[in-house]
Amino acid sequence: MATAVQKDAGVVGHEERTRRSRLLLSCRLSRGETHVPMIDVYAADDLFPPGSERQLGEELTFALLRAEGVLSPGPTHLNNTGAYLHRMLPQDVQTAASATARTVRIQIVTPPSVLTREAQRQLVKEATEIVAKISGDPSQAGRTWVLLTEAAEGGWGIAGTAFGREEFAALAAKSRRS
Repeated sequence: MATAVQKDAGVVGHEERTRRSRLLLSCRLSRGETHVPMIDVYAADDLFPPGSERQLGEELTFALLRAEGVLSPGPTHLNNTGAYLHRMLPQDVQTAASATARTVRIQIVTPPSVLTREAQRQLVKEATEIVAKISGDPSQAGRTWVLLTEAAEGGWGIAGTAFGREEFAALAAKSRRS
């Protein structure tokens, strides 16, 4: 039997962490919690092929929902997970080493405590792979930065309402009745 310290240190196997993550998520969903994440992708306007915007948005959205443990996304998830592609002039994407860096910055904002540590790892890996695949450049993975950000409790606004646990629970209950 692993101790709590061993579990926290990652000694427990992937299957056990996945089981605990799903159990935690099913408890959250049974309490009426729903998640409404946002995805922002910042890249030079010529980094992704023309017409690939929808593919990029969909693949990143489903990667995020999988990381959250949402195996069968419903209308609440699909209609409220926003993906925004910010195409920038090449000279507007810079590093200290280059005036025209070929980097991609993905920022994913979720409500508090939605992603477990294992889910964070999974999401960063998948998002990076998606960007490299769609850009057509496998080396793009080394220039893709993924920032995972949690909104503060109550710091998530939709339709003039500041959403916290209570409001998300009401939203989930309403979507179950529909």
